[in-house]
Amino acid sequence: MIRNDFKEHSRITVTWKDKEGKLRPGNFYVYALLKDAMIVRATDKDGLLRKLPYTDVLRVVKFKDVAPQDRYMIPDEILKESNWKDTDVMMRYSSSPHRGK
Repeated sequence: MIRNDFKEHSRITVTWKDKEGKLRPGNFYVYALLKDAMIVRATDKDGLLRKLPYTDVLRVVKFKDVAPQDRYMIPDEILKESNWKDTDVMMRYSSSPHRGK
């Protein structure tokens, strides 16, 4: 898949390939689109931020835009491509919509 197939602040259900090459189902919140990958949070598993290369996504099963009031926010500094150059996974809490955080 390519960058134009995705959109920031959306929820996606995909079939993706993990590091061992196994196909996995995944539910993700897309925070940012980088040059060769996107920064996502797994909404159905560990909740870690991940750098998911576009080439590892084989199929988009479901796509849903997230309304501005329902978005999870992370500081832009965390989402910069330079911070993800040598990092694939990051533990980071995000603010929760409708919780005043």
